[in-house]
Amino acid sequence: MRSKSGAAPALPLAVLVGLVGLVGLAGCVASGPPPRVWAASVCSALTPWRDEISTLTTRAQQQTPASTTPEQAKENLVRMLEGARDASERARGKVVAAGVPGVDGGAAIADGVADSLTKVRDAYGRAGDAVRALSTDDPAVFYDRVSGVMVTLQQEYSASALDTSSLRSAELQQAFAEVPECL
Repeated sequence: MRSKSGAAPALPLAVLVGLVGLVGLAGCVASGPPPRVWAASVCSALTPWRDEISTLTTRAQQQTPASTTPEQAKENLVRMLEGARDASERARGKVVAAGVPGVDGGAAIADGVADSLTKVRDAYGRAGDAVRALSTDDPAVFYDRVSGVMVTLQQEYSASALDTSSLRSAELQQAFAEVPECL
């Protein structure tokens, strides 16, 4: 694929961990897992997710330029976008399974992380559907439209970031900085 189409974004673990670590003051202490246990569970979910997104993106970037037809490029992109969607859903499920951290505002934190991953999953899903629907009859038009799909994906991905403007949890910040799963 042409380079102007851009690569699928990959959310660095440090960014998401930093965002999660800032969330907190919106409620009473939950009776869920302690901060270190919850942070380890979340990082155990997000690290393989981030790695899989990176692998899928790299593979699509390597295969697409080698593709000799728009049909092959389309197939590679759809496979990558569906893989990223599915990986995001697996990570979201694991974050939900981690429960609500036992910190002030734990429910808001857990919901915020899961909602962010839901938005990422949905952005990948919409991008995959959009690429799947593109005609490959005119290669120039196909690649231009792929570029548009990827720009939209990047915008939706960026918009999926967790809003931490009014929430903070010192216990989770410390946990994310200390547990081996997050290092």
